[in-house]
Amino acid sequence: MAADAAAARDRARAHLVSRQSPRGDWEGEMVWCPMITAQVVIAHHVVGRPVDAATREGIVRYCRSAATAEGVWGLHPESPGYVFVTTLVYVALRLLGVAPDDPLLAGPRKWLHAQPGGVAAVPAWGKFWLALLGLYGWRGVTPVLPELYALPARAPFHPARWYCHTRYIYLAMAYLYGRRATADLGPLGAALRDELYTVPYATLDFRAHRHDVTPGDLHVRPGRGLRVAATALGVLDRAMPGGLRRRALAHCLDRLRFEQRESRHQGLSPVNAVLNCLALWANDPDDPTLARGLAGLERWRWEDAGGVRYAGARSNAWDTSFALRALFTPGDDRRAPAIRRGAAFLRDSQLTHELPRWWDEHREPIAGGWCFSDGAHRWPVSDCTAEAVSALLETEHLLPRAERVSKARLGQAANFILARQNRDGGFGTYEPRRGGRWLERLNASEMFGDCMTERSYVECTASCVGALARLRARDAALAARATPAIEAGVRFLRASQREDGAIPAAWGIHFTYGAFHFAAGLRAAGVVPDDPALARAAAWLIDHQRADGGWGEHWSGCVSGRYVEHGESQPVQTAWALLALLDVAGPGHPAVERGIAWLCARQQAGGGWPAGAVNGVFFGTAMLDYRLYPAYFPAWALARYAAAA
Repeated sequence: MAADAAAARDRARAHLVSRQSPRGDWEGEMVWCPMITAQVVIAHHVVGRPVDAATREGIVRYCRSAATAEGVWGLHPESPGYVFVTTLVYVALRLLGVAPDDPLLAGPRKWLHAQPGGVAAVPAWGKFWLALLGLYGWRGVTPVLPELYALPARAPFHPARWYCHTRYIYLAMAYLYGRRATADLGPLGAALRDELYTVPYATLDFRAHRHDVTPGDLHVRPGRGLRVAATALGVLDRAMPGGLRRRALAHCLDRLRFEQRESRHQGLSPVNAVLNCLALWANDPDDPTLARGLAGLERWRWEDAGGVRYAGARSNAWDTSFALRALFTPGDDRRAPAIRRGAAFLRDSQLTHELPRWWDEHREPIAGGWCFSDGAHRWPVSDCTAEAVSALLETEHLLPRAERVSKARLGQAANFILARQNRDGGFGTYEPRRGGRWLERLNASEMFGDCMTERSYVECTASCVGALARLRARDAALAARATPAIEAGVRFLRASQREDGAIPAAWGIHFTYGAFHFAAGLRAAGVVPDDPALARAAAWLIDHQRADGGWGEHWSGCVSGRYVEHGESQPVQTAWALLALLDVAGPGHPAVERGIAWLCARQQAGGGWPAGAVNGVFFGTAMLDYRLYPAYFPAWALARYAAAA
């Protein structure tokens, strides 16, 4: 088995090196759904700068390939059709010139009409987008008042306490809602009104449909209190003095401009970046920063034979950190040139300067951090920083001393990580937690869950504990600050484990991903392999190994909160399980040997593995497919096994 694993490892590593870019990084597409692509198309049309012919053709090609078996579009690559996504894609394709009788649209239109409530029951964010286009009445849109952002920050429900993605999405929505910005689509608007609804548009009482949500799109139904609040906000909105509204709009616009400028016009994500462009247009169609915003959207673009689309995120630093660890084995320098190039990329993508007056914008210090991407938009994350640090420390001996990350910059990284720790010992992502769990009751998205506040996450905590432990081992001066944080993080990880040994994750699918990080974090902190918590985690993994030797977990478990076995073993999840078991049970355990045999048997001739099922998640329901995961996680598992066997 050891010889077969070593041969498979070498093929996998060669394949992984072949995926390295000339910059030295690795990046695989993070596949989500056509929602963002549709919004980019809509924004370009609204501001009067439609996409070029080649982009149009590429987007249409992508939409054809991304449709479900029913010919509609879902919230992720494996989901059934969603009214929200299908409606936006339908409108975008019509704006691109696709005829309503084209099979690409005729089927989806019929499907939309057949859904309970139809387009009138699209979730709240869909109602908002349609209102921007004059395709839904603003009276039917849940109010998003710009005055909320102008309140004193000490208010317990102030957006500064919300999760950063949510507060920046709603910031632009508040500006657009406050202006009642509405595009004039001309004759096409009238045609779309006829196509989207089964009754005459003029007869629709949109206010009566404000809280209607088609069942297939619903994840979290707003409670009675939130519905009452929406009604009250509607009354307050109509009574708002003009001077107060103008000041609130100006305040929101200033915040938007800061975000555009300091993110180099990319935004925290393309979701809020698109809305920011529309807000700039609503204020002044000739705003010179609008063109820079549209250009910034292109940083999210992904294009290949499958067409043109806009990704939800770019994953350069994240993928590169794991790729380096998959390529590295102590005493084996055969991949040293590729590792050095990747390490140089990571070193140069660390953020070393602060944002101007970050406190006025309710941001956190960013110096020392790494972003999920190449760092250009300057939104660093705790676990991205932690994994970059761990990769750099494990491989630093391969770089000339002058090219390594300096002690001072590693100290900055430690400070950044420590600043994301919460009172419960766990770690948040972009920021520490700012608001209570009760803020989740304000979730008006209807499609997503756990999106209103930062939390403590198993994965972030495990990554941060591991990085802090490695930093402490390298620099004893950090012990005074790092040791209490590590101990608190370990306590949080232990408390996160369920009685049956399972560990729920938040960013991957699901308990398998949690077990991988749980084991890695505890072992890096010095917890012994026969610790009861690690033993329970290993037992859970062994109990859930499939008959063929692999592991496979279905995405629906992320929605239900319980383990759901996939119909087939998955290369990525098998690798996660093996990496955890190698940390706890060792290479000689029968479950490990069976899993390694499964990976070896499924390896493709080129050294990689089939893409498999979706493997990531955010906001509880939005599944993601990290395309490079099958290249480096199995390679890493094989390398760990071959080195230890």
